[in-house]
Amino acid sequence: MKKYLIIFLVIVSFSACDKLEYDQTAKIVTKEWLKDLQTPWQIVFAPDGRIFFTERSGRVRVVKDGVLSTWLDLTNVVENGESGLLGIGLDPNFSRNGYVYIAYTYSTAESKFNNRLVRCKENPATGKGIEEKTYIDNIKGEQNHNGGPIKIGPDGKMYWTVGDGFDDSKPQDLTTLNGKILRLNLDGTIPSDNPYPNSYIWTYGHRNVQGLAWQEGTNNLFVTEHGPSSIGSDCCVDEINIIEKGKNYGWPIVRGTQSKEGMVSPVWLSGNNTTWAPAGSIFVKNGKWKGSFLFVGLRGETLYRAVIDPANPRKILRLEEYLKQTYGRLRDVAEAPDGTFYICVSNRDGRGSPKAEDDRIIKLNVE
Repeated sequence: MKKYLIIFLVIVSFSACDKLEYDQTAKIVTKEWLKDLQTPWQIVFAPDGRIFFTERSGRVRVVKDGVLSTWLDLTNVVENGESGLLGIGLDPNFSRNGYVYIAYTYSTAESKFNNRLVRCKENPATGKGIEEKTYIDNIKGEQNHNGGPIKIGPDGKMYWTVGDGFDDSKPQDLTTLNGKILRLNLDGTIPSDNPYPNSYIWTYGHRNVQGLAWQEGTNNLFVTEHGPSSIGSDCCVDEINIIEKGKNYGWPIVRGTQSKEGMVSPVWLSGNNTTWAPAGSIFVKNGKWKGSFLFVGLRGETLYRAVIDPANPRKILRLEEYLKQTYGRLRDVAEAPDGTFYICVSNRDGRGSPKAEDDRIIKLNVE
């Protein structure tokens, strides 16, 4: 039996300077959609109505007409800490070519953690996928800070985030792909209009970007990024950034409210006392929250809604919190064509306190 939950909203304090408010007109209704999963990571919707998602242990899963099956099972994935099978993206022409792009961590005799981006293809006779072509390989990985999400931008290019691999020397080094947002053609080649010749790098100076979303009407790319979680003055400062071609986002030279010429400052921060551990993000396309920037938090265990200034699409007016500590660690949020939101619960990632039903994907409607 599916479980339903209506969330009643309350006002709570917020660590940043702006007052935290809620959409008082919204009623949040959730229900359990899938359970007994293994750390679902990213979720995408196919044009034929199927829903694809990755499990960090190595499986690409698909739901068709309410039935869950395994589309691809990778045996060479290394799941340890934050590593494993991570991002997934469907080709805009998936209905015709069957291409699915995934990113995952694997090991070799020389290195325990490596990250690669590959293209898979669906066999129309079986409805299953096979790993077909490697696009980018041998990127330094680590137990933590692998990055991972994949999204196709409105420019028709693929964007893939790569974490710093727990190595602060990498994000400012343009000879390595760690600590970067990468941009590539859908055939795996380097776009001619990338900012650095013969390089996949789109932006650099990143610690661990976890969410990518384009604002409708402006095509501004907003991202969520993890700040340091150490105790003291360096704590927290998780970020929302607006990404611009070729720019330097500062890590590890600047963080939080610090600034330096030639480096881009965040448009919003969690503050020095609050950790979101932000993950997947979207811009809402339908319904009451249309135009809002939504993202979820792992340590924050919350769905966050950033309200954008109608007069300035680059300005966030306030941040609202929903589902706080209701389901535990939240890994991804996605909006289906009908306006329903799907949220991946990630309590079996080694840092949560899983319940019997975990891990889960829940459906959420705003009424």
